[in-house]
Amino acid sequence: MTARRGRLLAAVTSVAVALAAGAFALRGVSASDDPAPATATAPATASPAPAPADASAPPVIVPGRPGEEAVERPADEVRNDAPPRYNGLDTWFVRMMIPHHEQALEMAELATDRSAEPQVRALADRIRASQGPEIGVLRAWLTARGLSAGVDGHDHATMRGMQSAEAMRRLAAARGTDFDRLFLRMMTDHHEGAVVMATDVLKVGVDLTVEQFATSVASEQSVEIARMRDLLPS
Repeated sequence: MTARRGRLLAAVTSVAVALAAGAFALRGVSASDDPAPATATAPATASPAPAPADASAPPVIVPGRPGEEAVERPADEVRNDAPPRYNGLDTWFVRMMIPHHEQALEMAELATDRSAEPQVRALADRIRASQGPEIGVLRAWLTARGLSAGVDGHDHATMRGMQSAEAMRRLAAARGTDFDRLFLRMMTDHHEGAVVMATDVLKVGVDLTVEQFATSVASEQSVEIARMRDLLPS
């Protein structure tokens, strides 16, 4: 792990731990009946090692140290020290975050004509404005690597923070203050799950784009969690 990634992870983890202190007070309605996946132990399958260099390949020019001339080296003697572009946990995170964001958008859309609190509607608008385009970024990441968006046999309901179908039905049926209370509790739990998923991939993922995306998710959604706790009706 690089020093830069270590600093990012330490900062994100500190925020997540601080927010987790108030989590249990808000978990009255969520996907608590659904088993949570062991995201922290999800295997990170590294990209295949590069094939051995062809001995007949032309020599490689290796720059010298300051004041020294460049030298030619046989291609098979030049080791490729570049890290893999992405690994298994990078891919898992991207694939899982798409349906996770999609449910957040579904919940936020319900607030348009059900919420009694303008600040809750403004929060829902912000979620739609940020997470909608982020889904496009995630899909583009998969497409650029020739990867599919789905995972055969995976139950998305088991992801951290995902709300059950029954909870979603109750949210859709609620109105006014009842909706606002339910929405804030469910979305807080949903965001907390995303922060955990982002923190997990920051520990062992290797793709720079995924690292930047996960850092943004963890920091921005942590801020929104604090805001939702302030808005939660007593």
